Amino acid sequence: MIKSSMLKIAGLFLFCLMQACTVNQTYNSAQNQDWPSFGRDYSGQRFAPITQINTQNAKNLVEAWHVNTGVVATFQATPIVQNGIMYLSLPFNHVLALDAKTGKEIWRYQHDRRKSWQMCCGPANRGVAVANGKVFIGTVDARLIALNAKTGAKEWDIDVVENDIVTEGQDALNKNDPNSARKVTGGTGIGIAMAPIVYKNKVIVGITGVGYGLHIDNPTADAPLGAVIGVTGRFGRPGFLAAYDVNDGKRVWQFDTIPDVGWEGSFSETTADGISLNRDVVKEKADVGKYSDSARFGGGSAWSTPAIDAKTDTLYFGTGNPSPQMNDVSRPGDNLYTVSLVALDANTGKRKWHYQQVPHDLWGYDLASPPVLFDYRLNGKSIAAVGQASKTGWFYVHDRATGALLKKSDAFVPQLNMFKKATYDGVVVYPGILGGSNWSPVSVDEQNQRVFIAGIHAPIKYTLHETPGKNGQAAIQYAASEPTQDPRWGLLSAIDLESGKIVWQNKTAQPLVGGVLATAGGVVFMGEGDGAFNAYNSQTGELLWQTKSAFGVNAPPITYVIGGVQYVAVVSGGNALFGFKQGDAVLVYRLKP
Repeated sequence: MIKSSMLKIAGLFLFCLMQACTVNQTYNSAQNQDWPSFGRDYSGQRFAPITQINTQNAKNLVEAWHVNTGVVATFQATPIVQNGIMYLSLPFNHVLALDAKTGKEIWRYQHDRRKSWQMCCGPANRGVAVANGKVFIGTVDARLIALNAKTGAKEWDIDVVENDIVTEGQDALNKNDPNSARKVTGGTGIGIAMAPIVYKNKVIVGITGVGYGLHIDNPTADAPLGAVIGVTGRFGRPGFLAAYDVNDGKRVWQFDTIPDVGWEGSFSETTADGISLNRDVVKEKADVGKYSDSARFGGGSAWSTPAIDAKTDTLYFGTGNPSPQMNDVSRPGDNLYTVSLVALDANTGKRKWHYQQVPHDLWGYDLASPPVLFDYRLNGKSIAAVGQASKTGWFYVHDRATGALLKKSDAFVPQLNMFKKATYDGVVVYPGILGGSNWSPVSVDEQNQRVFIAGIHAPIKYTLHETPGKNGQAAIQYAASEPTQDPRWGLLSAIDLESGKIVWQNKTAQPLVGGVLATAGGVVFMGEGDGAFNAYNSQTGELLWQTKSAFGVNAPPITYVIGGVQYVAVVSGGNALFGFKQGDAVLVYRLKP
């Protein structure tokens, strides 16, 4: 027991060393424990070794404090807690510093957004990083900003990209096409959604919105998304993940998610684990010459905060869909390194390996959920592993050093017509563009070899369209994805890592998006789109406690300790893309005194 505790302290010391803080800042016996980074630590496990709130007393949770921020919009942020201060990014990239014990505002940063800049997917972002006396935030208008952690004053502000993307959008469609007149709620436009991560005096962040596609308005107020279309053409650009000096924002390295040469790959006819992708490889190979510069517009957004193995200086992150989205006419080949788990040298940005889950993606199967690192027990051996919950509905476990697939779990959501191509009549596929598991982070209980996943069942109809060309030009063909009128729901799953089998599963009324938190007290916390915030027994799935917010709880919960009291915090502001009520609440709970 003493040895285990010493190892935990040593691990926290190593984390602090990399973050340029002190042991006291993240660990001070049982009296004060922080949540210092997006995934709590570099592993991204979102598992807290805190037992004060447990299966016996979780029913006694009460509100400790709440704050309404004044910014009502889709709210996805993970709060960061260091030294008793909560740092929180708001929609449109405003930032708050609050007393984490009382909720009292310490300072507020008001972001001056470039109004002409095209936002990809709304105003939400997923959090800040705090290190070296600074608060770092990536913005919807593609900037990386460093604030003074004590005052909120801006210390530096850089443009991550110089120019936004200009696209034809609906102008590419004939006026007789019904999609030409529908309201667009999002599309190609470079921004930053992920919470940055700081490693060895480098702040690391990636860009999103580069996989060309248009988001059309929701068919009903409570429907998830509307149509998504991607028209053949020279739109979009390559995505990237990059590292910047924490002192001045100077770029240290950049990894482009589309290679300079060879993005066609090997024209894989199946996924790496042998499932047919229904590709016309002969035609694709014949079209390579016609679209020889397609990689210039290749897409591959970087949506979620990386995990980092500090022992090997290896960084892991997932990439988005190729461009144009769901339309493969102008992008023959595997479209490397899109829809892939990628391992980089964290010091140089050089690629170590990649694993492409879906070559030549046509369904919007981005690797959206953040990767997670853990020691994996397989046949009596311990293997350093990296896992990822996919939009396809499986949890993948890889050898951290080589990328070799060690295990693919049983499907944690229903599956139908996987990898079927769009047709003129339409084909219903699930999971579709929403997932599976979307951007929601998982939580891993390494000791019990269990992963907890927030999942989505939302049937999607993929339909092929052909719109007459303008001024006598050839007709334009494209695919659209739209939610069906079928029932949809959420699934919270506990999966045994070694066997890949589902241990227990709870069905929820709405698709789950936001993420989970597990603790050593045997409790799993998770929010829902109707405002429910729940605590479950991590071993059995039994509901232990529930409270209700006025807004959707669609962000990842965290937990921390101040003065010997454990708190659980989550933001509640809904999600417009899923039709969940938007708001502006920060909610914090503790055991009844």
